[in-house]
Amino acid sequence: MALTSPPSASAPASAGDRWPPLESTPEVFNQVPLTLLPPTINSMIRSFLSDLSAASARGRQFMWSLGVPEHDVEFHDVYGLDADALDIVPQPVLAVVLCFPDPPQDASYPSEQLLFSGEKETQDQVYFIKQIESLGNACGTVALLHAVGNVSSEVNLVENSCLDLFFKSTSSMDPYEHAVCLEKDDAMARAHSLVANAGVTELSDLVEEHYICFVSVNGTLYELDGMKDGPIKHRSCSSISLLQDVVPVIKAIMCNIPDSINFNLMVLSRKEK
Repeated sequence: MALTSPPSASAPASAGDRWPPLESTPEVFNQVPLTLLPPTINSMIRSFLSDLSAASARGRQFMWSLGVPEHDVEFHDVYGLDADALDIVPQPVLAVVLCFPDPPQDASYPSEQLLFSGEKETQDQVYFIKQIESLGNACGTVALLHAVGNVSSEVNLVENSCLDLFFKSTSSMDPYEHAVCLEKDDAMARAHSLVANAGVTELSDLVEEHYICFVSVNGTLYELDGMKDGPIKHRSCSSISLLQDVVPVIKAIMCNIPDSINFNLMVLSRKEK
């Protein structure tokens, strides 16, 4: 989802320049974020989608060079929402990241009624970043930070790495302050820009997709969307059932955007030792 400001010849780089949109391709995370199609279509072209999947060195650099150990976790594709597709996803799943088209202005979701905004208990439990205007199209990086920031017990970040320092310095801050620190973090902005410009699609000021993240925190499924005011609480959830528990939410989002098939789904999974 784009939040850009008009360019100015005399002003510093705009939010869109500093935080360009991340392309949902093999170049971004660890694996190819393939298009997630409705189950009836997905089953017809599963073999074609499988041929497209490949690891990306630049995608690895985006997460791993920021301080996530290579031997700990890795992003993987989810090829569909049917049982067969979910069964082949590497477990355990620590977080789920969805890239989807901007919904219509009149779209509504049941989850909106469960929005937690400013509640102290939720703020203490869930690491959340508010996507302020100066972050431009940083929703992909915000989703990555939501994923890693809420599984700290499962990921041993490299000491004094970019992510380690960022999470330590912002641990006592509120969501808006998290965003301000991210906007000022030159190392994070450089990593984001490098990956964004490594894609095969020409960057455009018109951005029609948005990234969100789903995590299980203390037995509860949360939807983390930087464009919202806070974490959205959905239902009871365990780390074992996270992927299955998030499927109904994703299907509801897809139903609100019936004219598009541009849904990409990835999971952050612990690597086998």
